[in-house]
Amino acid sequence: MALATELTRLLDIRHPILLAPMGAVSGGRLAAAVTRAGGLGLLGPGYFGPDWIEQQFDAAGNTPVGIGFITWHMAKHPEQLEAALARKPRVVMLSFGDPAPYIPLIRQTGAVVIAQVQSREMAAAAAKCGVDIIVAQGAEAGGHGASRGGMGLIPAVVDAVAPLPVVGAGGIADGRGLAAALSLGAVGVLMGTRFFASEEALGSPAAKERLVKGGGDDTLRTTIFDTVRKIDWPTPFTGRALANDFTQRWHGKEGALAAGLEAENARYTAAAGKGDVDTAVVWAGDGIDLIHAVEPAEKIVTRIVAEAEACLARTASLVTAG
Repeated sequence: MALATELTRLLDIRHPILLAPMGAVSGGRLAAAVTRAGGLGLLGPGYFGPDWIEQQFDAAGNTPVGIGFITWHMAKHPEQLEAALARKPRVVMLSFGDPAPYIPLIRQTGAVVIAQVQSREMAAAAAKCGVDIIVAQGAEAGGHGASRGGMGLIPAVVDAVAPLPVVGAGGIADGRGLAAALSLGAVGVLMGTRFFASEEALGSPAAKERLVKGGGDDTLRTTIFDTVRKIDWPTPFTGRALANDFTQRWHGKEGALAAGLEAENARYTAAAGKGDVDTAVVWAGDGIDLIHAVEPAEKIVTRIVAEAEACLARTASLVTAG
């Protein structure tokens, strides 16, 4: 069996699963593993420059992969996009900013253009720009996002931009999430946190272990990790992360953190350098209750597809005539 959708046809992949371009987590090995498993992997350079991008494309080898950017940051560092396009990525995903200025340049390479959005208004604007695929990201997602939940956002975006294909994202960690997204009108899913807890993902073993042991109730949306790292994220975006000692100390006390920023930045930087996840951020979606082990990416993809097929078949069996 197979889940054939417009996404699988457009990208020539077997399964409607995309790896989210998690900054400093979605490296070449992970992206290539997801592609080989039948989905499509996207590199996540985050705030890293051309050297990191080159290294991770090299790590992916001859396996086709894409790449995703924090658009407002990439606008200040166009060398990121230049380095990526030189490697002919399968897709380029733009998030958290206006994609319009970059679409002509991306199209010259033959790459598919994906825009990630967090509201119906953002989706409509991205559709007018001429992107090929829209990702509707619910607030359940790990890392940066906005406030609308995926259950309402995904079908709203599907209706707003039809017939443009829409991919669902946010809190999806098993086949039930994939089946739900398809039922809401999406043509596939973009998944991050589930693949963070994979053998191929970049990131410390301690961070991955926190994902396995944590639950959705242990996550929160906050701005304090951006503040302490001196990264000026625009509104309305906040980040979903696992609660730790740092959030207990500073979440809800953003003014005090800003007032003592220099000392806290030094302390945070030192802790992060040591891999201290009691202080350093571990971005995580609220679907982590469904993560029970750090596994190879191929095993994760295979299981999710099988679960989704079973879920959709079970749902279809509930429909009776008369």
